[in-house]
Amino acid sequence: MQKAINGATFRKMIIGGVSLLDQNKQYVDSLNVFPVPDGDTGTNMFLTMKSAGNEVNNCPDNTMSNLCQAFAKGALRGARGNSGVITSQIIKGMTSVLGGVETVTTKNFAKAMVEGSKIAYKAVTKPKEGTILTVIRVMSEQATEISKKVSALEESLCLVLEKGEDVLQQTPEMLPVLKKAGVVDSGGRGLIVIFTGFYKALIGEENFTTVFDDGQPIQTADDVIADINNLADIEFGYCTEYMIINMNKKTTEADIDKLREKLMSIGDSVLCIGDLLLVKVHVHTNQPNLALGYALELGELYNLKIENMREQNRELKKKANRKNVELKELGMVSVAPGKGIADLMKDLMIDEIIQGGQTMNPSAADIANAVDKVPAKTVFVFPNNKNIILSAEQAKGLTTKNLVVIPTRSIPEGINASLAFNPDASVEENTENLTNAFTNVKSASVTYAVRSTHVDGFDLSVGEIIGLDDKTILAKGNLVNPTTEDLIAKMIDDSVINLTLFYGEDVKQEDAEALRDTLSQKYPNCEVTIIDGGQPVYYYIISME
Repeated sequence: MQKAINGATFRKMIIGGVSLLDQNKQYVDSLNVFPVPDGDTGTNMFLTMKSAGNEVNNCPDNTMSNLCQAFAKGALRGARGNSGVITSQIIKGMTSVLGGVETVTTKNFAKAMVEGSKIAYKAVTKPKEGTILTVIRVMSEQATEISKKVSALEESLCLVLEKGEDVLQQTPEMLPVLKKAGVVDSGGRGLIVIFTGFYKALIGEENFTTVFDDGQPIQTADDVIADINNLADIEFGYCTEYMIINMNKKTTEADIDKLREKLMSIGDSVLCIGDLLLVKVHVHTNQPNLALGYALELGELYNLKIENMREQNRELKKKANRKNVELKELGMVSVAPGKGIADLMKDLMIDEIIQGGQTMNPSAADIANAVDKVPAKTVFVFPNNKNIILSAEQAKGLTTKNLVVIPTRSIPEGINASLAFNPDASVEENTENLTNAFTNVKSASVTYAVRSTHVDGFDLSVGEIIGLDDKTILAKGNLVNPTTEDLIAKMIDDSVINLTLFYGEDVKQEDAEALRDTLSQKYPNCEVTIIDGGQPVYYYIISME
């Protein structure tokens, strides 16, 4: 048992707290789903701790004074949202004590926790019990009592965590909104996670994994949606956050206190903390212009963020209303790499468009989220890229909808498939028709070589223009349009009557028009069409049918 620890161990404890919170941030988020930006408690606390951890990692030595200075500085600079700012103040209070000792004992660690609690309470204009504030206060009181009897820091911290867990489970009785949602306070849970990380690092565990479970199913936005219309209207609509740096020469500590008072007069959820080097501000207000103006009287603004909480509330209400609408039988989701292509797909009655494609493949979660937005029982998904097909298949396990993947490998295939969609046909009939439709089109594309290599019989240099079908490079050159002509000449045959070219964001309209005119003369039996696809990476995406 360790009666005292040095800076090297304290450094490990900090990184342990960051690591364990990283593992559990999504769970902490799930405990606090509300229709305002401050709902991302776990993420905000993690970003705060991550910033603190980065500063600690960059600290050149293990003296407690330097480590504590880095820990506090990183936490303040990285603080996000209410939960992050309060966390940074707990750290500020603790480090103000620990920075003045050479080794950490149960007594000075308890004193540090008490100071952390005091500073955190002072930072909040209207402290509420049943929150992270209650948890840190009770834990600090327990730490003080234990330090009179227990000298081993591991044993002390273990007992403090037990008390913290106990009071955390009582938070639903202190805050009706928690009891209604059936969850404990998310900020309090985040704090327990951090201190558990401290403890596990202290006892020498490495690469530890702990999953927290409060005996409740993880709450999602959908759980709150059902009751969203019963929430009170948001009184102050703009969540406003910023830092003040490079203070004016005449700015004093008293001016920071006056700023806090001014912010309280125009909003709520006010946090205004810091010193003459850096001030961190968080406020909910209807007058963000005043909140910014007051700050400019003190110094320069940095890391400004303003979010419209009323709009987020409206969007959630829209989602609630959509859930009350009777579901249609069939819907469609498609991946599109550019605005022009996305607009065309919307015209073809695609319900949801996922921005993505080559070099920006959407995840299975992205696809599942899009599917969930479609008010239909069965949703057909067009990946439109061979690298996205597997993710689309994996998305089946992330949605309750009947997700059917039509394995399209290109934009032309996806468009042809969607044209064959019949909302009155069965799932089985549509699956067969959509699959048959996309196999009747030839796809090609024109892009550039990203490395020098030899492939498909071509010696390629970086930056050379290349033309390819869905598998093979068929043409190369130094100019886009001539290479495109060469590619089409190698693929076209007498069966092709429609030739459509989607030109990308790096192609000028006049250049695309010139290519269209050239191809129209060269292939008089083909209808040649150009469309502003707006896609990155590819100069042209070509459809032949």
